Amino acid sequence: MMSMIAAAILLIAIPLFFKVLKSRSHRKYGYMLVGLLPFVSGWANLDAAIIDWAGWPGYAKGAVITVVDSLAVAILLSHRIRWRGLPLRWPLLAYLFTVCISVMFSASAQSSLFYVFQIIRMLALFVAVSAVVQDRSGLHWIAIGLSIGAIVQALVAIDQRFSGTFQAAGTLGHQNLLGMMLHFVTLPLLAMLLAGAKNRILFAGVAAALLAVALGASRGTTAFVIMGIGLLFILSLFRRPTALKWKTIGGACLVLILVAPLMISGIEKRLEGEAAESSDLARETFEDAANLMWAANPFGVGANQYVVVANSQGYSEAAGVTWGGGSLSAHVHNAYLLAAAETGWLGLFALISLFASPIILGLRFSFTRPKDPVGDVVLGVTVAMIVLAVHNFYEWIFFLFPFQYIFAIGLGIISGLVQARRSGSKVRRLPGTSPH
Repeated sequence: MMSMIAAAILLIAIPLFFKVLKSRSHRKYGYMLVGLLPFVSGWANLDAAIIDWAGWPGYAKGAVITVVDSLAVAILLSHRIRWRGLPLRWPLLAYLFTVCISVMFSASAQSSLFYVFQIIRMLALFVAVSAVVQDRSGLHWIAIGLSIGAIVQALVAIDQRFSGTFQAAGTLGHQNLLGMMLHFVTLPLLAMLLAGAKNRILFAGVAAALLAVALGASRGTTAFVIMGIGLLFILSLFRRPTALKWKTIGGACLVLILVAPLMISGIEKRLEGEAAESSDLARETFEDAANLMWAANPFGVGANQYVVVANSQGYSEAAGVTWGGGSLSAHVHNAYLLAAAETGWLGLFALISLFASPIILGLRFSFTRPKDPVGDVVLGVTVAMIVLAVHNFYEWIFFLFPFQYIFAIGLGIISGLVQARRSGSKVRRLPGTSPH
């Protein structure tokens, strides 16, 4: 009963958001919420399960909707959507198609359909963001929302650390999910600063994101965020070096120096004893189980089925996955292997295309427009996609809906900005920037 009431409230939110978005003076608040809500909607219980399988061991535990979905629908209703010619729509639709195909091979079709519904929600947000960033102020206010989201995470992480939690997870429940979502805050916001944006909230967002990563004490996230920042600086300078970029790089390096002791101490504590070695060994057994499952099921076992099939059909036992630490209820820590095991070769190729397409499009767009500040922003999101593509060899976080929201925002930013320029947009520079 309560879930139906919550769902009704989320439906009522659609016309309320619509009214805000149709107002020229208030739509900026709707745009800001696009960046903020993915970080806080679960924490604030702004969601509802139409169908609730809370005990299901997969990553999609029912047909869930959140306030982010309400906002996305309101944007789709209030904005002119140019679906035809929208970049990156086909890779996302292809991935949705392969997930739908996997339902036919699933022993529990309904639970696989939960993930289909989740991808549809991601698709809706992607199209909505693509429309928003073509509004002159849209990108600016989404970036403000992302900054506020990162600041909230840093404040919650600080409180968690002082409360005795070593690996702070912010509002998202796990430090790895928090860290991977923050890739899509740190790098795009840094790119906006490199492009000339002078809003202090953006710089505060970058600093907060780095602090939250440091307090999360995740080895992988720390390494990948540093790799991403270095790659962004190199590519941005190669694209077009300016005095402003060198100044921004100096400021970012100063922030990194300030949070470096936290990052180093966190990694050192993680490496104490045999915990790191046992964690790495567990990852290897997960990968063995996934490979056995994939080899026996080239078309996959169905989306959202890995844990159930790995246990019920003996793949975890054959690979030597232990009973300790909840290992038998864990997913393989490799998004590509998880996709291959659940959706087969077709799903694996679709997932690779979903990551490769924005990277190729973003790099081509950025380096063919070296004087366009929009190219710097596209480059920032593209580098976040590159980091994600590599990080996916060590994590399965991509399949969780909070991360898919932030991924959809990244896709939408690239797609919308590219479409705007292709259509002859007259916006010559980003809000809050000045010519280099």
